[in-house]
Amino acid sequence: MKHDIITDAKKSISGAVHTDRRHDSAEKHVTGRAEYCDDIAEPQGTLHAYLGTSTVAHGLIRSMDLEAVLAAPGVIGVLTAADVPGCNDISPTGQNDEPVFPVDKSEFHGQPLFAVIATSRDAARRATELAKIDYEVLPHALDPVSAMEAGYPHVTAPLKLERGDIAPAFDSAKNRIQGRMTIGGQDHMYLEGQIAFAIPGEDDDVIVHCSTQHPSEAQHMVAHVLGVPSNAVTVNVRRMGGGFGGKESQMNLFCAVAAIAAKKWNRPVKIRPDRDQDMTATGKRHDFVVDYDVAFDDSGRIEAVDGTFAARCGYSSDLSGPVTDRALFHADNAYFYPNVRLTSRPMKTNTVSNTAFRGFGGPQGVVAAERMIEEIAYALGKDPLEIRKANFYGDRNDGRLLTPYHQEVEDNILPRLIGELESSSDYQARREAILQHNARSSILKRGIALTPVKFGISFTATWYNQAGALIHIYNDGSIHLNHGGTEMGQGLNTKVAQVVADAFQVDFERIKITKTTTEKVPNTSATAASSGSDLNGMAALNAAEQLKERLVAFAAERWNTEPETIRFHNNMVEIGSELVSFNDLVRQAYMARVHLSAAGFYKTPKIHWDRAAGKGRPFYYFAYGASCSEVSVDTLTGEYRVERTDILHDVGKSLNPILDKGQVEGAFIQGMGWLTTEELWWDQTGRLRTHAPSTYKIPLASDRPRQFTVKLAEWSENKERTIKRSKAVGEPPFMLGVSVFEALSMAVASVADYRECPRLDAPATPERVLMAIERLKTRE
Repeated sequence: MKHDIITDAKKSISGAVHTDRRHDSAEKHVTGRAEYCDDIAEPQGTLHAYLGTSTVAHGLIRSMDLEAVLAAPGVIGVLTAADVPGCNDISPTGQNDEPVFPVDKSEFHGQPLFAVIATSRDAARRATELAKIDYEVLPHALDPVSAMEAGYPHVTAPLKLERGDIAPAFDSAKNRIQGRMTIGGQDHMYLEGQIAFAIPGEDDDVIVHCSTQHPSEAQHMVAHVLGVPSNAVTVNVRRMGGGFGGKESQMNLFCAVAAIAAKKWNRPVKIRPDRDQDMTATGKRHDFVVDYDVAFDDSGRIEAVDGTFAARCGYSSDLSGPVTDRALFHADNAYFYPNVRLTSRPMKTNTVSNTAFRGFGGPQGVVAAERMIEEIAYALGKDPLEIRKANFYGDRNDGRLLTPYHQEVEDNILPRLIGELESSSDYQARREAILQHNARSSILKRGIALTPVKFGISFTATWYNQAGALIHIYNDGSIHLNHGGTEMGQGLNTKVAQVVADAFQVDFERIKITKTTTEKVPNTSATAASSGSDLNGMAALNAAEQLKERLVAFAAERWNTEPETIRFHNNMVEIGSELVSFNDLVRQAYMARVHLSAAGFYKTPKIHWDRAAGKGRPFYYFAYGASCSEVSVDTLTGEYRVERTDILHDVGKSLNPILDKGQVEGAFIQGMGWLTTEELWWDQTGRLRTHAPSTYKIPLASDRPRQFTVKLAEWSENKERTIKRSKAVGEPPFMLGVSVFEALSMAVASVADYRECPRLDAPATPERVLMAIERLKTRE
């Protein structure tokens, strides 16, 4: 009977894990009451900063005349490299190649050269235009191919992954295809732009409010440029209006400028670039040029792969090393390569330094893998899905489970996922109907594709796989939760609070979720790599378990009972034969001087990585997914639309199914946009021309699939001991958008009776689709 009471009680608390719970700030988001960095009340005397930027892609700075700038109305002063009191470098990897302001050379068009500090943002912005800068213009390279041809260096050491022996495999292969694919970049297009607000304190102290995914790094960078210890800098983040990786390292510049100015003039300083400057001065998803060589047998099974992944990294290293590493980690996607060699080429270019973006290089690797599958399918006249299935990772019985980086794929559920989606989406019948339609229709062509995703979860920089949390229980029974993760709309705070509510068996509403601050949880990792819930959820659970242990020990002594008889449920605590409210237990524990605060900690087990050897277990586990998309293409214009998409995605045992479905939906649309409409374009002078929503096209509501079905694999449960056996959901579903790209390819291939791979480059804009159609027609 006691067991039944406890079980029923557990079901009755609000906000328990594995249940739908709306985002804790949802109502605030839609009503406008959610407070962001720009909503913080400005103290009297607040100053505003704006960046003055370079007008050449590559050149020596002969002179910089700022007299007219200083004389402009409202201007208090300017900042240049000479005004940086500490180290003039904000490189996130410590390579000393990313100055706050350059000393004598501009390395990309739009590079910040100085900052104007004025009494208003408008005054600062107008004053930047008055600068007179004389350059000695130097030759520039804007893309990885031209950079390689010009002999530009790598921004960081390349990586090679190798297993087996590709030479004899290629020599003996019956079939072999070589090709090149260009994969475009992507702007983050977060709703809230970059912003930092610094308030000076006494001695070395400064408080920085900002929109960053990595408060600890912002803290360290500000301390670095100010020449003060990290304990003098406090970084606060309540929420972000989107991040997607664009606020992992790119916020360093804005925090540094605001903090330097605040300490120099001893007044609060805010910096908020407009959208144009935000897009020109901050990094994006890396463009890649992939050269591939694949050998395969007559059944379509891959025998050898050789791939070189050259990336447009920009003028500095930023995070390009780990981004290009992860591209290689995912160049297999779901497929076993018996013999493989993968090499990265992180190229320096005279463009803004590219950075983290949802998937962190993984999507570019996945697209390359799918291109090779597609090449094989068209060469053999087979359905690409048949080739995909033939190359899936296997099991210990067939030995097909070792990745190019020598980690075994132990939890492969793709055969079941693909099988279920193939059935529920009616793929085979629809594909046959599309083939018949295309044979009859000369103008409107259709295409369909079902593509898989296998995505590794963990930071490949092993030391980032740690997290902290802090929980206070106040003597009235209310709970204060703080952790090192940042909320950017993904629902992290909601999930972590659910974990805590479930641990104490109290209602979600009892828990106060507070801003992320370096004052409470130190040395945190970025909220990135899809690890937010995994890391911070476990850290919070660790803190909750410490507190429960203390409360149980107190209750066992106070009520003279065994600890094993004490149970938390439904805002109550069962102590032997008594039921005591959670509030009452906490109050009595406080009176008995029980410590009601705990710092939790978690580090991911099992992972290790030897970059020099190209071997290890960089990922704790894999997340899987599958999507089936159907498109219609107008062969006269190249325009197209997505008719239908069906998704089945693996999130393990979901912490919050409704939030996870929202993440899958959003990730798919963003991934689809990257591969179809979002095009970055630089002119010959190195100036970014797609620098605003007027020139850069993200997907609209009208671009979503006409029929859109998203389901979670409810039967899945993480085999590893993650938080409540869940799986990460931030990045893996981004690559589900590849199904749209592959469906477009089928529609284009139909004009030549599917005899040739169209070799679409990404993004597959209507222009590129039309050119591919015309190219195939001329070969008929």
